[in-house]
Amino acid sequence: MSYRTLEEEIKVLELGLPPMEGDGFIGGRLDPQEASLILVPVPWEATVSFGQGTANAPDAMRISSHQLDVENFHYVKPYVAGIAMLETDKHLLKLSHKARKKALKVIEALEEGKTNKKALKFVNEASVTLNSSVYEKSIEQLNKGKFVAVVGGDHSSPLGLIKALNDTQTESFGILHVDAHHDLRKAYEGFTYSHASIFYNTMNECDKVSNLVQFGIRDYSSEEANRMKEYGLKGACLYDTDMQAQLASGKSLEEVYSPYIEKLPQNVYLSIDIDGLEPLNCPNTGTPVPSGLRYGELEHLIFMVVKSGKNIIGFDLCEVGDSADGWDANVGSRVLYQLCGALLASQGKIEYK
Repeated sequence: MSYRTLEEEIKVLELGLPPMEGDGFIGGRLDPQEASLILVPVPWEATVSFGQGTANAPDAMRISSHQLDVENFHYVKPYVAGIAMLETDKHLLKLSHKARKKALKVIEALEEGKTNKKALKFVNEASVTLNSSVYEKSIEQLNKGKFVAVVGGDHSSPLGLIKALNDTQTESFGILHVDAHHDLRKAYEGFTYSHASIFYNTMNECDKVSNLVQFGIRDYSSEEANRMKEYGLKGACLYDTDMQAQLASGKSLEEVYSPYIEKLPQNVYLSIDIDGLEPLNCPNTGTPVPSGLRYGELEHLIFMVVKSGKNIIGFDLCEVGDSADGWDANVGSRVLYQLCGALLASQGKIEYK
C-alpha cells in the first residue's frame, strides 16, 4: 500500500469519494508513523465454541468501512487525529486455521468423554504464540507514543494488548466490558487461553487492572457468577435482565449506566464483544444470545465514558461474524469507528459534543 501523509489523508477523506479496493479502514491510506491511533487486526478463532468466521472479521470490517461516511455526531471528525489499520498478519491467520482444526479434535474427544492431549497441546502453544504476537505489535506502537486497539478475532485476541498496557502504564486502569458472557471461565474445554477465559486470564496476569465492570451479561455459568462475586470491589456487573427491568420501569440510560461508570477509575480500557448487542445486529457472531444492548444503547454507553472525563487508553472489538451479505461487518465497522472517536476524544485529540 502506498501511504499518505496526515494532511493528504484528511483532504482525500473530506472529498467523500468512493475508496479504492485496496484502501484501509474508512478508505484511509495513512502512514502509521503519522497516526495517533493504530488498529491491530487479529485474525484468530482457534477456540470458538460454536459458530466460526470471526477470524475473517478484521478484513471484512476494513472493506465494509469503505461505505461508512466519516463525519460523526458525537466525535465530529475522528479521522483528523489520524487512524491507521495495520495489514493483517497472514502467518497468524494460517496458524489460526491450523489451531482451529486441532481444537475441533479436542472438542470431539471431550464429547466422547476422552482427552486428545496432543491436539490440546498444539492449541495452547498456538495461543501463547498469538498472545506474544499481539503483545509485540502493541508494545512497539505504545513505545512510539501511539494509542493501540485490537480488531478481533475471537475474544482471546486482545490479551497481548492488555498485557502491553499493563507493562507500560504508570497508573492502574479499569476495564469496561460489554458482552453476553462473563468470559471468566478457567481453561474452558481445556484451552488455557480460550475466548471464554479472557478476563479470568486478564485478572490473574495483569496486576495494574484495578477492576472489571461488565454490561449486558446474560449467559453464564455458576463458576463465572461466583468468580465475579469473589472479586468483591474489583468486580461489578450490570446483568442484562436487570438493565432491561430498570429501563422498563422508566429509568433513563443515564440513570442505569451511571452507577457502573462511576466504579471505573480515571484510566479505562474498553472491551466490546459484538454479541453484547442484540443478535439482530450481529446474527453471525460465534455465540449469539437473545436480548442485549441496542446499537444506540452501546453508542450512548461509550459516549458516557467520554463525557465522564475518563481517559480511554485502549480498546478491542471482537467476535464480529462473517456473513455473505456483509451485515455483521457493516455493524462492526460502525462500532469500531465509534470506539476510535471515543478514545481520541477522551484523550483530547479531537472535539466532541
